[in-house]
Amino acid sequence: MQYPHGIPPAIAVTAVMRCRIGIRERNVKKLLILLGVFGVSLSAPFVRISTAPAMVLVVYRVTIAAALLLPYALLRNREELRRMSGKTTVLCLTSGLFLGLHFTCYFEAIRHTSIASAVALVDTEVFFVAVMMFLQLKERIPARAWGGILLTFVGSLLIAMSDAGGGDNILLGDLIALTGAACMAVYTMIGKVCRRELTTTAYTLLVYVSAALTVLVILLIRGTPLLGYEPVNWLAALGMAVFCTLLGHSVFSWGLKYESPAFISTVKLLEPVFAGLLGVLLFKEIPKTQVILGGCTIILGVYVYSRFSESRGDTAEQASD
Repeated sequence: MQYPHGIPPAIAVTAVMRCRIGIRERNVKKLLILLGVFGVSLSAPFVRISTAPAMVLVVYRVTIAAALLLPYALLRNREELRRMSGKTTVLCLTSGLFLGLHFTCYFEAIRHTSIASAVALVDTEVFFVAVMMFLQLKERIPARAWGGILLTFVGSLLIAMSDAGGGDNILLGDLIALTGAACMAVYTMIGKVCRRELTTTAYTLLVYVSAALTVLVILLIRGTPLLGYEPVNWLAALGMAVFCTLLGHSVFSWGLKYESPAFISTVKLLEPVFAGLLGVLLFKEIPKTQVILGGCTIILGVYVYSRFSESRGDTAEQASD
């Protein structure tokens, strides 16, 4: 029997249904990644109630996150961790090293340049990721998707410029911020590679341990005290560990299995938008018109990138979580 276009109706209907289910599942994954961005944006309220140095909070935060993950990992992922190759282990620990360096560079940059410059330059992570995607994975980002990336960056600039200020060594601070962006990009790209064969739990456990050790060593070299701060700092660190790390960065690591690293980096630029909304709800801080305009630009940019990106992620992987 001859069918129109040579495709039996049953097969055609099945293909359409699978396509629709695939689109639905992809949208759910993107929504979860957006919720991860919201989790990361909660760091601002927690920092607001803390009194300890930011880098000390980073050590507390990632150490607590690793401690919370450890029992679950030993219960569910012990065999996976035991069979992990030396090369994969080194990659995970290296990823955590660059995450720790990113945190260090960001807070160090703020000491020398304006918050505006530090935020804007750290947000260039997405451009570093795009270059690395082409060099490492041979993936090109469509021209229209590049338009979305540029829109999100312009929106970030608008938000950052509304908080413009000075610094004692602007050039040094800007260079450190750019280094922080590059470190975050390396962390993201290594995560993409590791997540091809590792579960989120196994990967992030090693990453958080490595990041904690990295920042700890830096603080010890500087002679910064790790203890002696008010108890509220432990509460803030616990909140950041649960919401910003486990429900934030871990969600990004989970999403790297299914989405392009450039998409993850672009969506993360929504963080100041969510943080601004939290500022309104929790602290009655009404954002400036320029901040609102920047937030709308970022949202538009994320939509444009998501709409026109041709990357489909690695949905065929076998790791379960």
